[in-house]
Amino acid sequence: MKEITDEKLDRYFDITGRALVKAKDASSNVVLDGAREDFLDMIERYVSDAKHFRDKGDYVNAFAAVSYAHGWLDAGARLGLWDVKDSELFTVDD
Repeated sequence: MKEITDEKLDRYFDITGRALVKAKDASSNVVLDGAREDFLDMIERYVSDAKHFRDKGDYVNAFAAVSYAHGWLDAGARLGLWDVKDSELFTVDD
């Protein structure tokens, strides 16, 4: 598919939003001074950028930004910054 539709963006915003809530509520199983907060800050900034681009009708950059946000979520999960067992929302084992 060569088109980024509202439905596709809705799906990615939904998955990333649910993963962000889960990450914020999860405990951490590693200690990296400030890393958890830095990751969450970057994720929230990318989600905000994605919403801004979408509101302007720039779906390509909206899709890219929400994808980056989710990449940060997955990286944080893999590092153990949030202890999540949800293979639907993260690239981790259940």
